[in-house]
Amino acid sequence: MKIATFNINGIKARHAALLDWLDEAQPDVALIQEIKSADEGFPREPFEERGYNVETHGQKGFNGVAILSKLPLEDVTRGLPGDNEDEQARWIEATVVGETHALRLCGLYLPNGNPAPGPKYDYKMAWMERLEARARALLADEMPAMMAGDYNVIPQAEDAAKPEAWTEDALYLPQTRAAFRRILNLGFTEAFRTRHPEPGHYSFWDYQAGAWQRNNGIRIDHILLTPQAADLMRDVQIDRDIRGRDKPSDHVPVWVDMAC
Repeated sequence: MKIATFNINGIKARHAALLDWLDEAQPDVALIQEIKSADEGFPREPFEERGYNVETHGQKGFNGVAILSKLPLEDVTRGLPGDNEDEQARWIEATVVGETHALRLCGLYLPNGNPAPGPKYDYKMAWMERLEARARALLADEMPAMMAGDYNVIPQAEDAAKPEAWTEDALYLPQTRAAFRRILNLGFTEAFRTRHPEPGHYSFWDYQAGAWQRNNGIRIDHILLTPQAADLMRDVQIDRDIRGRDKPSDHVPVWVDMAC
């Protein structure tokens, strides 16, 4: 089962680019972030025509997450638990059943947090506390599960071409990285880094200052696996070349192949 995460930076702006990638990469499941669309405005038909079941948790003009799956999606839930007043659409969950295993999928778009310090950073850190609580619950369930998406976290220096440029940024502040490590240390496997420990792998290149042409990137799109899911991982890659195409997102897909 090929499962991908992809921040598309607007479904209306990247609609054609997303469909082209789906046709080429043929993921069984795609966890999508930053759709920037209310649920009723999401263009479901082209995806359904390709055999995808579509579940969205949208928000007009901002944020928004979705799951596209060629397999039926069960027990779909929306919103990260822990704050009933949080109106930002950043979390969606569902269970997908493969030939040999069921897998709980959590698609997330973690807050950026800039400028830091400030209320946006406070929200980011509070969101990460709620994420840690949900991570603990997933582990307690002992079901294969993954939390995948745009984490807006640069875990370590190797994950940035120029780490010195990010020292004051919310994505790389020590508190941010520590919160990410606390989740990992619960027992999760960070899929990509497990298979590719060397530096130079990125999933985001800014539109400004020729970042793509200079390969001035960062790796902020991550797939975290519970121990039961990590046992099923066969491969994990970044579809880097997507960034060089016409009207691309500033992110590229990251995918994992699971034996389920």
